[in-house]
Amino acid sequence: MIVTIHQPEHLPWLGFFDKASQADVLVLLDDVQFRKNYFQNRNRILSANGPVWLTVPVFSKGKGDQLINEVRINNDGNPLWGEKCWKSMSQCLGKASFFPDHREFFNSLYQTRWELLGDLNATVIRYLVSALGIDAELVSASELAVTGERSERLVNICAKLGATTYLSGVSGKEYLDLAMFGRKGIEVRFQEFYHPIYKQLYNPFVACLSVVDLLFNYGPDSLNVIGGIGVEKMNQVFL
Repeated sequence: MIVTIHQPEHLPWLGFFDKASQADVLVLLDDVQFRKNYFQNRNRILSANGPVWLTVPVFSKGKGDQLINEVRINNDGNPLWGEKCWKSMSQCLGKASFFPDHREFFNSLYQTRWELLGDLNATVIRYLVSALGIDAELVSASELAVTGERSERLVNICAKLGATTYLSGVSGKEYLDLAMFGRKGIEVRFQEFYHPIYKQLYNPFVACLSVVDLLFNYGPDSLNVIGGIGVEKMNQVFL
C-alpha cells in the first residue's frame, strides 16, 4: 500500500504525476499554509515566444497564514482571468495533436466561476490523473482530520490510510524523520525523477512545464513519456 502526499498545485508538472503513477493513494495536502507566488495558483505552458504563465488570481493580502483549502479566488478584481487562461491555452497549444480531446473540459473549467482555489485544483488534478491513465485513488488531507506537524503529520496520514510505504519527493531526504516512520512500520522511498525530453510544438525544448503541454502533444502515450519510455531523459534528478 503506497501513499504519496503532495500539495494541490494548479496544472501540475510532470514530476507530480510521476509520483502519483507509483502510488496507490495520492493525498492532496490541502490543509497546510498557502505559498504565495508559487505553483499552487499558477503554472507554465509553452508559447512560440517561450513559457507563459496561466495564473489564478487569489486573495492573499493580509492572509499570510491561510491554508490552501481556505484560499478564495479573486473573481471580482480579475473577472476575466478564466477567459485569459483559456485564450492562452488555446493559442499556445491549440495546434497540438491531442488538444481537441481535452478542449471541452478546459473550456468548461475556465468558464466556471470558481470560489475556492482548492476546489479548482482538485478538479483539474482528478481530470489529469484520469486522462493520463493513472490508477491512484485521490484523497484530500482535510478530510482525514489528522494532527501533527511536519514528519509526524505525514506519518499520521500514512497510518490512517493503512500505508506500508510512503513515497516522498527526493527533497524529503533533507527533512523527513525516518525513525518516526519506522516506528509505525512504514517504509520510506524517495522518488527519482529524470525529466523526459519530448517533442514540443516549439523549440528549444523547455522542461518543468505543466503536464498539459505533454498531454496535448502525446495523448495516450503521455504516461509512458513521463516514465522515460521511448524518449531521451535529462541526466539530473529533479526536485
